[in-house]
Amino acid sequence: MILRQSFRLPLGLIWLAALCLFTTQVYASYGDRLPEFQRCVEVCERENCGSGHASTAIPLLHRLLFWNCPSECDYTCQHIITDQRVAASESIVQFHGKWPFYRFLGMQEPFSVFFSLLNFLAHQNGLSKITSNIPAAYTMRKYYIYLAYFGMASWVFSVIFHMRDFRLTEQLDYFAAGASVLYSLYYAPIRIFRMDQGGKKTKSLLRAWTGLCIALYAAHVTYLKWYAWDYTYNIAANVVVGMIQNLMWSWFSFEKYRKSGRFWTMWPGLVVAWIILAMSLELLDFPPLWGCLDAHSLWHLGTVGPTMVWYNFLVKDAQDDMAGARLKA
Repeated sequence: MILRQSFRLPLGLIWLAALCLFTTQVYASYGDRLPEFQRCVEVCERENCGSGHASTAIPLLHRLLFWNCPSECDYTCQHIITDQRVAASESIVQFHGKWPFYRFLGMQEPFSVFFSLLNFLAHQNGLSKITSNIPAAYTMRKYYIYLAYFGMASWVFSVIFHMRDFRLTEQLDYFAAGASVLYSLYYAPIRIFRMDQGGKKTKSLLRAWTGLCIALYAAHVTYLKWYAWDYTYNIAANVVVGMIQNLMWSWFSFEKYRKSGRFWTMWPGLVVAWIILAMSLELLDFPPLWGCLDAHSLWHLGTVGPTMVWYNFLVKDAQDDMAGARLKA
């Protein structure tokens, strides 16, 4: 049988730049190279997965998530070696670029899955607020609806990726996240500079901006998919796009507060600061608590609240914009 375990802001920009420089994902880790881990996997596969040996039964739920005999051996040996290192007062190490998480219902990173689901629900709730509180005639409404759809899609693929880390699920997660981040940059100047209104010249500018964003995303995917799957580049691209939109919204928020003095106009600045603090968790990576709660999953948890605040801001801003338009009429 398979071996069993033995009992958004200057300071913010600095943090984001540090994240870009120091956060990378790798498949070769110190744990992979440990001779004892390699021997464990070799023995397990020889005894359980080779021809002439009866394979240990794998639970149906695990098989549905594509766990097979070699991957079961790899998972089991990770925890055997981790238990041995802990017993010897040695540090916990990563395997295949990940900490040795305990599975739950076959999911590799259960807390990241759960917190990704919470983010999906935050966007779903935001969509409900947009459709319920902003009339269809408001020109920015459709952009906010697309924002919710992009957000929901990105978190669905995040759920899938953290359930089982394969090349395909990783690519889908990265491409969906990139699309969501770029779309957030896309609609920001449309609202801030009122590209949704105006005459022929403004419409031509909007078409050009739309075409540019589509081209940038196509180039991004092309580079990653067919030129180089570069983690550092991917992080840098998302950080730069995020920094630009954060600066735009922070400026917009400041100007609106300066003119109106109303507290809710400061919410974008609050959201930017909140996101930056949550992102800093990625710099403080640590072995998972209880074998399942790590810095990356906490970063996912940290984005739920700002998302909910953001949709509240979009609704308030739209209502204020419409009220101002009625007063001018």
